[in-house]
Order: sequence, then structure tokens, then C-alpha cells
Amino acid sequence: MVFSSVAFLFYFFPISLLLYFAAPHRWKNAALFLISLIFYAWGEPVYILLLLFSTVVDYANGLLMERFDKREQLRRIILICSLIVNIGVLCFFKYADFLIQMVNQGLGTSIPLLDLPLPIGISFYTFQTMSYMIDVYRRQVKAQRSFIDFGAFVSMFPQLVAGPIVRYDDIAKQLANRTVTVSMFASGVRRFIIGLGKKVLLANNIGMLWDMTQSDLTSLTTFGAWLGIIAFAFQIYFDFSGYSDMAIGLGKMLGFDFPENFRYPYIASSASEFWRRWHITLGSWFRDYVYFPLGGSRVGRGRLLFNLFVVWFLTGLWHGASWNFVLWGLYFGLLIALEKLWLQNILNRAWKPLQHLYLIIAVLFGWTLFAIEDLPSLKHYLRVMIGIDGQGWMNDANAYFLRNHAPLLVLLIIGSTPFMAKLTSRWMNASRHQTWIGVIDMLILALILFAATAYIIDDTYNPFLYFRF
Repeated sequence: MVFSSVAFLFYFFPISLLLYFAAPHRWKNAALFLISLIFYAWGEPVYILLLLFSTVVDYANGLLMERFDKREQLRRIILICSLIVNIGVLCFFKYADFLIQMVNQGLGTSIPLLDLPLPIGISFYTFQTMSYMIDVYRRQVKAQRSFIDFGAFVSMFPQLVAGPIVRYDDIAKQLANRTVTVSMFASGVRRFIIGLGKKVLLANNIGMLWDMTQSDLTSLTTFGAWLGIIAFAFQIYFDFSGYSDMAIGLGKMLGFDFPENFRYPYIASSASEFWRRWHITLGSWFRDYVYFPLGGSRVGRGRLLFNLFVVWFLTGLWHGASWNFVLWGLYFGLLIALEKLWLQNILNRAWKPLQHLYLIIAVLFGWTLFAIEDLPSLKHYLRVMIGIDGQGWMNDANAYFLRNHAPLLVLLIIGSTPFMAKLTSRWMNASRHQTWIGVIDMLILALILFAATAYIIDDTYNPFLYFRF
């Protein structure tokens, strides 16, 4: 992590809020830019230069493109140069060793690996600056003339390291003028605490079950394999959606409305619907900047398959420089292609629980591809899941893990549906009980904050899965 959780909660963020609200209105973006750079430099003192480099390049290119507004060919050259720089930097730091390994394996060479540490959040802020340049080229937004404002957009610390991917158009007006009301700040605090609870109390605890499952694959049973990947599915959802909630909450406290990143994806009934609910900002990015420019779905069958292949190959590769991520992306691309061609018609006529069962099984196989990078281990795990390998159906250790985690699993199932949100909304809208419900809500939030803080202070197991992307 860029900051330790304790340092962020008790030192960095409270001090940052004081500095931010103490700054005059015209200096708030400067304060935010400075705070964000300090946040990034805490854990990446060298790579802050890379962040600034990306910021300067696209700030200058945006101004150049607007200056030569009537010269389309020159504007296109500026865009291409910007994309080459952004994609080149991303590929160098994220995929150089992956490419070297492929060359060594294919040609029998022994080119040494670079072993460069991956700059935190590079995939997120690179996609943000690329979307800015493309939108300026399309004349959907005007180039930002203030370097401070543009720098605040690129480096904004609430969502810098793990999203959601915030496009310039999402917050351009808010960068120019925003007001933080008491209700907005309170809403942000509430959203942040809920996200913190999801991450620390739910994701971390179920994540330990997944760690135990993959620690000894030689003794893996079929039931244990399914229980383990169910644990991972819950871990990655509550980890990433929890961070997105925290980022959105922090943004509200600073006067920004960031886009939603999750809408209960596990209640979906198809792979297409799942990806309209999971990591929404990434899916919409690939849709608007890759899929639609290729022709989208309003093309022939062959071209549609090609478009889906490109999008999902890139989606998988975006998540990591490893073949398992590519397989994961292509797996979902294949499912979505089958749904568009004929499977969706069958699903629409099926019993709703069967639709949902199909989605859950499909997603769990997908998460297996995502979670295990070592291909021989991945092959073994998949064979155990379908019952053609492993140490039988179930053993005493599996029963023990199930008993110990059953209450948590029930809580995770409920938490991954809109049930609690709808129940809370219904209570909050009951006019006769507004005061009591407000008090109860505050007590619950205080309890979550207290429990999460105690857990952070007492425990060292606190991974953020999406920080490596």
C-alpha cells in the first residue's frame, strides 16, 4: 500500500482535510494536487516523476490539439503521439518482463529480466489521461488550461491507486467549481466507513480462507476447491468494491461525485450483465474507446467476434502481465460472444434461478483463471473442481473450514445483494422513525469504524488486491 492503513486513517487524511478546507477557494485544487503528490510519493518516491511526466505530456498535448483546432491531420498526429507515449510507458513498466520471458522461451535466449517494480496505479491514471486526450480530440471536452487543475485530476489521491477510473468529463465542472455541503460530507463519511468495513472486516477475513486453500494444492478436494474459489470470489468483490466505496466517499468529502464502480454483480443472470455491474468504469472505458470505434455489435458475425476478442484480450492483459489473465479475459469474451450469438435467447426462456446458477458457476471458473497465475497449478485446480483429480470429494479439514466460516459466508451472501441497502432505505424513509433510525445508523457506522480500526491495528493481513494493477 502507498500508506499504511493506520497512517492514512489517523494522520494523513485528517491533516489533509484540515489543509484542504483551510485553503482559499481558488487554491483548493493546488492543495489537492500537493496532497495527492505527497500521498503517492510516500510509497513511490521515484515513480512520482513518472506520474508528473504523464501529467505534463498530456496537459501539453491537450493544449496543442486545441491550438491547432482547424488542422485535423496535425490533431491526429498529436493524439497518436500522446497514445504512443502513454501506452509505451504502461507497457514498459507492466509488460517488459512478460515480453522478455516470451522471447526467451520462444527463441531460447537468456535476456535478463528488468525486474522493475510496478508503479502503483499506473493502469488507472494512464487510462484517465488517455481518455482525456481522446475526448479532447473528439471535441467532447475542452482542453484544461490550468496545469494545477489538470494535475489534480490525474493525481487525485482518493482513487489514484485502484480506481474507479474517473474520466475528465466526469468531474470537469467540479474541478472548476464545487461546494461541500454538510449532507454531502456526511454521505461521504458514511460511504467511506461502509467501504472500510467491507474491505477490512469482510474481504480480509474470507481472504484468509482462500490463502489456506491455495497453500497446499496437493491435498485439495473437490469441495475444498469450490469452497476456496467461492472465498476468493467474495474476497475480490468486497476488497475492490470496498476500496471503490472508500474512494467515492473520500471524493464526496472533497466535493466530487465519482462514478459508481459496482452494482451487485453477483445477482446477474448472464456474463454480459455481470460485466455491466462489475468494474463499471473499466468496462465503459473499453466500450467507448475500443469496442465502439471497432464497430461495436452493429457489424457482421465475424467482425463482432473479432471486436469482442480484441476487447477481452486487452481487458485480460490490463489486469496483469501473465497468461492466466489473458485466458481469463478471453474466457469472458467467449461467454459474452456465445450469449450474443444464441445463448442469451436460451437463458431468457430459462427459469430465473437457473440463469443465476449458470452465471455463478461461470464466474467461479473465471475467478479460478484470474486467481492462479501458475499455469500447471491452474490446470490442477480446474481438474479438481470438476472431479477428475485431487484427494476425493471432501475431508475433515473442509468440514472444519465450512463450520468456522459459515456465519461469515452467510453475511457475505447477504452483503453481495441489494437486500440490506433496500431495507436501510425503507427504514430511512419511514417518517415516523426518522430520528431513531438516524441514531441507529450512526451507532452501526461507529461500530463498523471501531471494529475495522481495531482490526487494522491488531492484524497484519491487509492486502489490497487491485493495487497491483
